[in-house]
Amino acid sequence: MSRRRLPAEWEPQAALLVAWPHEATDWCDSLAAIEPVYIELVRATATVQPVWILCQDAAHVERIVASLARHDIDQHNILPIITAYNDTWVRDYGPICVLENGHARLLDFRFDGWGGKFPADLDDQVNSLLGGAGVLGRTRLTAMPQILEGGSLETDGAGNLLTTSSCLLTASRNPGMDRLAWDRLFTDELGCDRIHWLEHGYLAGDDTDGHIDTLARFCDTETIVYVACDEPAHPNHTSLQAMAAELAELRQRNGEPYRLVALPSPRPMQDEDGHPLPASYANFTIINRRVLVPLYDDPADNSAVGILERLFPEREIVGIHARALVQQGGALHCATMHMPRAVKRES
Repeated sequence: MSRRRLPAEWEPQAALLVAWPHEATDWCDSLAAIEPVYIELVRATATVQPVWILCQDAAHVERIVASLARHDIDQHNILPIITAYNDTWVRDYGPICVLENGHARLLDFRFDGWGGKFPADLDDQVNSLLGGAGVLGRTRLTAMPQILEGGSLETDGAGNLLTTSSCLLTASRNPGMDRLAWDRLFTDELGCDRIHWLEHGYLAGDDTDGHIDTLARFCDTETIVYVACDEPAHPNHTSLQAMAAELAELRQRNGEPYRLVALPSPRPMQDEDGHPLPASYANFTIINRRVLVPLYDDPADNSAVGILERLFPEREIVGIHARALVQQGGALHCATMHMPRAVKRES
C-alpha cells in the first residue's frame, strides 16, 4: 500500500515558482510599481534556492533577465520558463506536491479563477504545459477533476490540514461536493486524515472566499499563527474574533490545544477606487533558511516581523514591501508556490 503525505512548507525545497507580471495580466497598468516587488522577492529567494519564473515569451525573458542583472541578482539559481498564463497568483494554480513513499507526485487540480470571478483558462493549463515541456523532469503529474486552490490548504506535514468551509464548499467551484467528499479526497490523495474546518474568518476585499493562507498558518506541528483584530471599528474585527474562538477549540492528536500565536492586523487599506484590500501578515512564504513576510508600510510591520522571528528562530525573516502586491488582492504566499526537494528537474 502506498503511503502519501502532504509535506509542510518548512520542509526542504527544490525551488520556488513565481509568475512574472506582464502586459496581458491585471498588472498592465501598474508594472512599474509591481516589478520591484518581484525583483526583491527573487533576490531574497535566489540566494538560498532556485527560483522558477514563468515568463510570457522570449522577449519577456530577456526583459526579466536584464532587470535582474541591473539589480545585481546572481542568476545561477534562476530558471525562466516560457508559458501562457492569465495572472500571477501561482499559489492557486501551481501543482500541489504530495510525497508517495518518499517520491514526489504532483497533483494538477482545476483552477477556475476563484469560482469564475476572473479569466483563468490559461492559468488552468500551466501545470500540464510544465509537464509537457519537461520542466518537471520525471516527476509524475496527475490531472485531478476537482477545482482546488493551493491557498485554501495549510498543513503541518503530519496529516493535519487547515481549511475553510467558506471557500471549499462554495457551489461555484464544485457543485454538490460536500465536506465528507472533501475529507475523503484529502485522506486518499493528500494523506491528510485530520481536517480542521474553520467556519469563521474573512478579510474584507478577499476574492478567494476565505483562503486559509490569509488567516491562519502552521509554524510547526504544535503551533498555529493567526491574524487577530482587537479594534472593534476594523472591518475584519467580527470575523477574526469568531475565528480566534474557533481556533481555541481545535485539538492536536494528543488531545492538547494548539499553541496559538496572534499576528496583528494592518490598518484598513483600500485601492484607488475605495474598495477594501485583504492585507494580511499571515500571507508569508517559507523557503529554505528564510521566511518572506509582506510589509505594508504600517505601524504593525515591525511587530509582525518580531513575532515571526520568535516562531522561526532558525530562519532569517526577510520583509518584502507588498503594498503594490495587495492592490490586486494578494501577497507573497499567493504569488509563490514551493516545490519540495523531492521534485527532480532534468538538467
